[in-house]
Amino acid sequence: MKVRAHVFVSGRVQGVFFRDYTRRMANKYGVTGWVRNLPDGRVEAVFEGDEEDVKKMIEWCHVGSPAARVDHVEVHYEPYKGEFEDFRIRW
Repeated sequence: MKVRAHVFVSGRVQGVFFRDYTRRMANKYGVTGWVRNLPDGRVEAVFEGDEEDVKKMIEWCHVGSPAARVDHVEVHYEPYKGEFEDFRIRW
C-alpha cells in the first residue's frame, strides 16, 4: 500500500547535515518527496512510497544524522498523490 507522510522534526536538526542524510536514507528505501529547513529551526519533509518504507523513514527521523539531536517528530498522514519522481532537498 502506498502512503504519504508529512513530517516535522524539532531539535538540533539544522546545520548538522540532517537534510542530506534524509535524502540518502530516502534513496536507500526508495521513498520519494522532499525535505527542507524551516525558519523556526525545524525540518519539514514529505515522504511517499510503500507503507513499510515510509515507516522506516519516520523511524529514522527520530534518530537523525550523527550530529543531530531530535527532540520531537510530528507526523501527519495525507492521501497518497504519487506526485514525485525522486527525493530532493528543497531550499
